[in-house]
Amino acid sequence: MKSTMMQVPLSTNMILERAGTYFGERQVLGRLPDKRYASRSYAEVYRRARQLAQALREELAVPRNEAVATLCWNHAWHLECYFGIPAAGAVLHTLNLRLSPAEIAYIVDDAGDRVVIVDDVLLPLWEKVRPLLRASNPRLVVVPYAGGMALPDGALGYESLIDRDASAYVYPVQDENEPVGMCYTSGTTGQPKGVVYSHRSMVLHAAVGCVPDLFDLSARDRVLLVTPMFHANAWAVPFSALMAGADQIMPGPHLGGEDLLDLMEHAQPTLALGVPTIWMMIHQALEAPTRERRLPKGMRMLVGGAAVPTSMIANFARHDMHIVQGWGMTETSPLGSVPVVKPETLELPLSQQHERRAMQGIATPLVEMRIADETGAPQPWDGQSSGEVQVRGPWVTGDYHGVPRDPAKFTADGWLRTGDVGTIDADGYMRIVDRSKDLIKSGGEWISSVDLENLVMNHPDVAEAAVIAIAHPKWGERPLVVAVRRAGAEVDSAGLREFLRPKLARFALPDDFEWVDAIPRTSTGKFLKTRLRELYRDRVSASPD
Repeated sequence: MKSTMMQVPLSTNMILERAGTYFGERQVLGRLPDKRYASRSYAEVYRRARQLAQALREELAVPRNEAVATLCWNHAWHLECYFGIPAAGAVLHTLNLRLSPAEIAYIVDDAGDRVVIVDDVLLPLWEKVRPLLRASNPRLVVVPYAGGMALPDGALGYESLIDRDASAYVYPVQDENEPVGMCYTSGTTGQPKGVVYSHRSMVLHAAVGCVPDLFDLSARDRVLLVTPMFHANAWAVPFSALMAGADQIMPGPHLGGEDLLDLMEHAQPTLALGVPTIWMMIHQALEAPTRERRLPKGMRMLVGGAAVPTSMIANFARHDMHIVQGWGMTETSPLGSVPVVKPETLELPLSQQHERRAMQGIATPLVEMRIADETGAPQPWDGQSSGEVQVRGPWVTGDYHGVPRDPAKFTADGWLRTGDVGTIDADGYMRIVDRSKDLIKSGGEWISSVDLENLVMNHPDVAEAAVIAIAHPKWGERPLVVAVRRAGAEVDSAGLREFLRPKLARFALPDDFEWVDAIPRTSTGKFLKTRLRELYRDRVSASPD
């Protein structure tokens, strides 16, 4: 017997057409550089994305399956690029504007970008990148984000480029496995590597992302994209939101706690997404005794990029704001797992519910997950046995752009080796113990820096904390807690250590603390532990023998 189903290739053009046909009245609300609000309907996004596609093919002659880069903040123009570039048969390549000019230049060269679409307010950054390019000479298209700025020599204005009738535009015929987008890894262990997504992977990811236990999106939602659109494609939420017909809210460069609270009050989102450090900032602003905030009741918060402390989940729950933690990486598009709330979870005491929500959760639909020890042997799902988290699925990368397949990143049977160490319990809930390179081995015992960080940040007077290993003459390594006090707090090392004492085994209880004004972060908001290791590389632990 043969299937009788139609062989219709999946394409992000389907998502664009759906939005233009059924959800034209939905809005993209954004903030301009001067903080004024501006909105654009999905009908306009649909029309303008098709105009961009036609211009890329006809005016700029961008070849099929070649990269077109964006160097942009979160705004409606960038959303048009998300769909207009693939609609031209080209590959959307989002550049991380928080990287150094040298890093951006390396990535542009490696991707072979034919065109770079850049915000006018980011031209000073691009002018630092351009002289460092060695292999690429891309055409420059400038978005009038602030407006009124003169174009550099040879550059094209975005609005004049797309000023054309594209009502009869015909999408190129493509196989669903052809490339649609490209993001680069953080490069924390060597040069960043390109991950190339397909039309098939992106559409499947967008559809699954809409389900209730994940993004839970519908046409009644308003989605605040705090996560940058260059960070794993804003976790691919713009694709799911357009598919569902949900409004999108774009903060642009205004990412401070007060700015985001102002935006939430004005726009009343039902879902917001961002890394934990953003939400720490928002919580501090939320609890400041300046004025009462009128935030949307029941707002869902999708948090990823780093482990979420249980204290953060509890703190926001008191404001009727509900955190959903997601786990993933650039290589997984990025949805890998989420702590699905099963009915039996709701029967637990509230503190245990928060603990379950702080786990990384069960694998998303269509993704398989396992843990394996150093020999590659699968580990039992008992919540205690730990091993490297390995995944495979239709939106998990099986390779990297332009480099030979790395056997250190993929198992012989085709699973992605994530580098995260975790456990999985009998119910299938995964918990990240640490990155393999961040585990601390003290006197033969492993200490999880993630667990210790979360415990430290549960202290009411600690704003944030990171933990790294430092040398010890007898134990080999001991944990160093690098912490930031909340404004006005007076907690000291002795008080924090006593707070931790009943929660930790003796070998895991830290003796070394460093109080700082701020912890260095990566371009995506994660704690930059490589920098901390460099700063404290000569530090020797004060732990007694």
